Amino acid sequence: MTGSNKETLSVIGKLVIVAVVAAILLGITYVPTSAQIKLNEELAKQEILSDLFPEDNIDFEPVERDTLDPDGEREVIYYRVKDNTGNIIGYAFFNRYPGYGGPILVAGGTDSSFTTLKGMNILTHEETPGVGSKIEDPQFRDQFVDLPVESLALASSGGSIDAITGATVSSNAVVDALNTKIREVREEEE
Repeated sequence: MTGSNKETLSVIGKLVIVAVVAAILLGITYVPTSAQIKLNEELAKQEILSDLFPEDNIDFEPVERDTLDPDGEREVIYYRVKDNTGNIIGYAFFNRYPGYGGPILVAGGTDSSFTTLKGMNILTHEETPGVGSKIEDPQFRDQFVDLPVESLALASSGGSIDAITGATVSSNAVVDALNTKIREVREEEE
């Protein structure tokens, strides 16, 4: 072997060692980091649910699917909202629904008879900044507070929700996400 081949092999060997060490370090940090990310997501969801149901001493009882998700965990379909005596006072849920720019993750809640929407909030979206992203604005979100479920449609379709100008698809996606999940929860509870 010539001198330059030995140098090349030495450099390649060092690069392999650095790559292996980096992979090990990434593997070591991935597990606690992914657990913390899941915990943060769950805390954010609990905070949003508490905003929808601001009453004191309530409990969010998860209703789960029988099947396991890809992570080997049971998927929460929705939550039964119970007061401190165990009575169901409502239902809360999250629904991922296709919007104009990508999926929209919507949180919502209804009373126990499915007649009144308690409110809604947007967790994540990929809508157009300055247009579709207005689904997060209080002016749009406040329309959903204490709204009769029968009025949960855009005004152009006979409902009570004023669509965001220039963002009808995004507005309609939020309405559809809520209606779809309310129907699903109602069917599950009946």
